[in-house]
Amino acid sequence: MLSDGYHDVDPHKIVTVETSLQMFARPPARPASPPADARLVRLENVAAAEYLDLYRAVGRDWLWFMRLALSEADLLAIVRDPKVEVYRLEAPGGVGILELDFREPDECELAFFGLSPGLVGTGAGRWLMEQAQDLAWSRPIKRFWVHTCTLDAQGAVAFYMRSGFVPFRRKVEITDDPRHLGRSPKDSALHFPLIEG
Repeated sequence: MLSDGYHDVDPHKIVTVETSLQMFARPPARPASPPADARLVRLENVAAAEYLDLYRAVGRDWLWFMRLALSEADLLAIVRDPKVEVYRLEAPGGVGILELDFREPDECELAFFGLSPGLVGTGAGRWLMEQAQDLAWSRPIKRFWVHTCTLDAQGAVAFYMRSGFVPFRRKVEITDDPRHLGRSPKDSALHFPLIEG
């Protein structure tokens, strides 16, 4: 466990604070209109390249890297698992990702959720969250949960709370900076600058 105070971190590492949130019942719906000409498409038997293109389109600015570190076989074992559902929001101006993981009995994890920059602030996120909740709670689950971290958009925790999730855990993660490993472009996540050296 980390002691109180400041701690030096290797410049090739990143440190994030992760907040986990959960709900135990479907909250009241928050009606939202889909973006004009939007489609939510389930990606069944998705190819690794197609999945990673979507993952990068949404996660590049937030330094999403977990799926970039997996081998193709390990990635496909997750995203093609029958208990994992991957959806792509297609709309003028951008795309969104919605990934629901039902592999744990009686629960669903909102594994990935987000929009590419062109859809942020359009109401697409609120609409996509309503779709996520409808899909998750259409199953006989007892818990729906998500985690986000300080690399994500500043309003992510507040958005999840407005959507009915309640925070229940906080963790600190220290890991290799994927930009130093060549897994993410060096100009990713400008709000979390790369430290050279």
